[in-house]
Amino acid sequence: MNATPSATCPTTPATLEAPRCVWPAGATLGEGTLWSQREQALYWVDIIERRLHRFDPASNGQTTWSFDEEISAVAERANAPGFIVTLRRGFALFDPATGDVAPRYLHQPEPELADNRFNDGKCDAQGRFWGGTMDCACEAPTGSLYRFDPDGSCTRHDQGFAVTNGPTWSLDGRTLYFNDTVTSRVYAYDFDAAEGTLSNKRQWLRFARGDGFPDGMTTDAAGRLWIAHWGGACVSCHDPVSAGELCRIPLPTSHITNCAFGGPDLRTLYITSATSGLTPAQREAEPEAGGLFAVQLDVPGLPASPFGG
Repeated sequence: MNATPSATCPTTPATLEAPRCVWPAGATLGEGTLWSQREQALYWVDIIERRLHRFDPASNGQTTWSFDEEISAVAERANAPGFIVTLRRGFALFDPATGDVAPRYLHQPEPELADNRFNDGKCDAQGRFWGGTMDCACEAPTGSLYRFDPDGSCTRHDQGFAVTNGPTWSLDGRTLYFNDTVTSRVYAYDFDAAEGTLSNKRQWLRFARGDGFPDGMTTDAAGRLWIAHWGGACVSCHDPVSAGELCRIPLPTSHITNCAFGGPDLRTLYITSATSGLTPAQREAEPEAGGLFAVQLDVPGLPASPFGG
């Protein structure tokens, strides 16, 4: 199913300003947006350059940590300081306060797949971390979707992806959405919150030719999905039932990678981008490529769920 524009929809959200680049970082592969409620700061990563960034909008402060391997996603811990993160090979713990950039691995689910790495991920409302793996060359369908629990157990729930992105959940928590980026498909699964299991996989949305590829995404307080378009220079907003497109936010660079709501009222949409894959001509025409962007919206998002461990 392709999204059908419905600009006259009464629930259509509106931008209150043009997107602005708040950190012209020139990231090779910006990703992993997380708004920290307790710090009132935005965390994001540059996967290829192995960096974790922190942006403080109150002071415009910028902090960066460098790692020995790719870091792709991050979530706060509910009962301890620091974060759970996905590194190249699996799930790990990292506490910025210690200054130690050698995170402690908790689990590595794919020791036999040397050409795979972790990509996007986030926690469900029950404090379990869901993360996907992918082929580093973005070609072989060797990626899987995993659930990592606070007790240290890890379960694979789906497989056969070349590039994974997402997930995000419906407002009632009964549906999980997950992106098969290479095939331009967004899948929906019935989600059993109590058991942490998936069923009834179906195609929920397929990007139209020329619209780029679905990358990272998030859900707002009305249940609408906001999806970054790799190669499409925008973030689009979709009705949670029909998948119809309600609006889109154009960005001044092609490869848009992830988004998360932040700010004191959760009405600022933070958006990451990438320079990877751009031609020299595109780099010259898109000087803000790889930057972190922010745009004010008339709707709030939802706070990120922390990891229960």
